[in-house]
Amino acid sequence: MSPTHRMPAKPTGLDCRLAVLGTEMRLTPHRREVFQVLAESTNHPTAYDIFDRLKDRSSGISLATIYNCLEHLTAHGLIKQVQLDRGQSRYCANLHEHVHFYCDTCGRVIDALPAAEFDAAKFWHLPPGTSVSRLDISIHGICPACTAKPAKTETPNPQP
Repeated sequence: MSPTHRMPAKPTGLDCRLAVLGTEMRLTPHRREVFQVLAESTNHPTAYDIFDRLKDRSSGISLATIYNCLEHLTAHGLIKQVQLDRGQSRYCANLHEHVHFYCDTCGRVIDALPAAEFDAAKFWHLPPGTSVSRLDISIHGICPACTAKPAKTETPNPQP
């Protein structure tokens, strides 16, 4: 093969997602980096988490740039914004239908896929003629790792 002939770059997960969704969005290097952090993450990071992971390896990236990238990726359907209570928004690259389990003890967020075919209109008593376009459901509890930890026992204060 001649040195001037280059093999085409292997498409990334983001490139494939754009092709499947038919989304017309300009992919800046920062948008690619933000998406990559989300694709590699298992804990639904906040914008601050993403900024912490990128600030050393991506020169000139700011928190405002991270928010801008997240807004574009969300608006074009490439990622999901996850809102748990009143905390900071978290972000998820998993586009399959799922809900989020939030551990009240350690704060971990875990994707929970449906165990069977699920139709929200059949599960909840919604108004007749309702059309469900998406679900934003979070389930709160204690994750298996926190459940397995021994409970802390308080030591009584000695009386003088």
